[in-house]
Parts: sequence; C-alpha cells; structure tokens
Amino acid sequence: MITRRTLAATGLAAPALAAAPAFAKPAKPIVIAHRGASGERPEHTLAAYRLAVEQGADFIEPDLVVTKDGHLVVRHENEIRYTTDVATRPEFRARKAMKRIDGELIDGWFTEDFTLAELKTLRCNERLAALRPGSAKFDGQETIPTFQEVVDFAKAETRRTGRTIGVYPEMKHPTYFSGINLPIEKRLADLLKKNGLDRRDAPVFVQCFEDGPLKTFKTMSKARRVMLVAREGAAVPTKTPEDLKAIAAFADGLGPEWPLVVPIVDGGLGSPTKLVEYAHAAGLQVHPWTVRAENQFLPAKLKRGDKPADHGDAEAVLKALYAAGVDGVFSDFPGLAVKVRG
Repeated sequence: MITRRTLAATGLAAPALAAAPAFAKPAKPIVIAHRGASGERPEHTLAAYRLAVEQGADFIEPDLVVTKDGHLVVRHENEIRYTTDVATRPEFRARKAMKRIDGELIDGWFTEDFTLAELKTLRCNERLAALRPGSAKFDGQETIPTFQEVVDFAKAETRRTGRTIGVYPEMKHPTYFSGINLPIEKRLADLLKKNGLDRRDAPVFVQCFEDGPLKTFKTMSKARRVMLVAREGAAVPTKTPEDLKAIAAFADGLGPEWPLVVPIVDGGLGSPTKLVEYAHAAGLQVHPWTVRAENQFLPAKLKRGDKPADHGDAEAVLKALYAAGVDGVFSDFPGLAVKVRG
C-alpha cells in the first residue's frame, strides 16, 4: 500500500442519495473526490473541494484528525509537515516531535499538539509537488478547514448547484486518538447530529481502515459506514462470501484498493475478481480507491510518456472498474471519473 511517507520519499440538509437497510444499487456509480480535486489543488482545502464540485463530483472526501482542544480538522494525517508550511514557522519549531502512530515511528508536527486557532495560522501546500507542479502553484492560499466548514460548504454547494453534494469523512488513526483521550467517533457522531445528518438516507458515508472504530461508531450514529481495505495488511479478510457477510454486520459498504477489483496482471489490467459479486450478495456497496492519473500510480502498460508525473491511461482503470459493477470510485481527478462515467 502506498503511504504518505513512501510518496514523500519519492516524491446538507438536502435531498439525499438513495439508501436502504440492505444493498441498493445507485442509479449510476458515485464519484468521490479523494481529498477534493487533489490532483489539481492542494489536498483537503476548500479550493480542492470547490473544483471537485465544479467537475461534477457527487461526494467530497475529508480525512479527519483532532486538535489539542478537541476540534475535528481535515488533514490526510495528523502529521502535517508535508501538507502545510509548519516547518518554516519559527514560533512552532519547538513543537516538532517523534511519535509512534499505529506502530510506525514518525518525526514531525502533529495536529494534537496545536489548538485550532494555532492551526488556522498555517497555510496549506501541495504534498506531491514534484508530481503535481500545477497544484503546487496554489501553495499558501488556503488554511486548514474544520470538518464543520466542509459540511457547511457541501450544504451551500447543494443549494447553489441544485444537486446533492455528499460528504465522505474518513476517521484517521482513531485507535491512536482514543489512546490520547481525543476519540474521533463521538465527535463525528455529534457533529453529524448537529447538522441533521444522523440518518440512514443522509448524503454521508463514514469510512475507516479499522473495524473496531466502525463498530463503535455504529452504536452512536445512523450514518452509513464503509470498511476500507488495502491489498496488503488489511484489517479484515475479504476473499470469501463469508468474509463479506462478516463486514456487512457492521458496515454498509466496502472500500477496496482498486486492484482488488480489477487486478494488475503482467503490467496491465486483468479480469475482474469476484469481490464486487460477493460484496453485493452480502448487501454491501463497493467504492474502490484511488484512481490517479500520473504514471507513478499506474500499471506499466498504462503509463504514457517518460516521467512519473506524466499522465497515463487512467481512463482504462476507470472503465474497467465501472464495467466490473462498482457503485462508486475514489479519484484525485474527479472530472476524469465523471467524464468516463459518461
């Protein structure tokens, strides 16, 4: 699984989307803007979400972490050196720390060591500047949004566009945050209730790579839940119909890394696996992640040009996923996903 650190080394109260207690196939696959239109604007900024809506995304995806004073803010990780200018701020030099997050030793600056007011003084940067120089041109223009600000934005865009803009929050490192007395689950459940989104038919999916926090969240909120799984190190198995039925006991959807649906074979795309079939039989929607356009993230036969930053044939991946019967896709380039969906 590609992580932030390996990449760094290389470079609403609105009309709701249909939902049902069991699986209900949407009229067309939803497009989930992964961290916004994060291939073209610094991730997890209102600018990235705004562009995603303009490009036709159905959902915008905020990753949630917690501040020292208990606010939910939107960052890919609680360590923020690669997505903000914190490392250039002399007033925060002493906040640099070494921490063990989910078993990995990480050096940097962490949201839980800052108040919301302090975080709001920082400016957001493109995390993958070498791969996305066009996005890096927007460095320094945006502040870190709170989750409430993202919900307010989605509601406002729903009113403006006349179509439902959903939110698809991910609980990041929830076990870690619970261990430092800053649990995410109740904060998220309370905020959804405050905003009228504590409903099965609300335009919300709550996602996580950890099954325990999803089970806890189920006791706190009616909002739909999605279990995320990677090709390696998955928290729960997904190979058999029985595996998927077990997930359906606490989740409404499955978010697999996309090659779990359309495998990479000999540098190209192979035939679809049985995952979508098994998931649908268990009553789960399937929303694979994350389709990116750059060669860096594509199989060898889909690369175009010589550079990792050149855009390859991501359309082939999207076409294959749609043909496999998925119910939605995550993409850093939601405009492309909307175009291919057709």
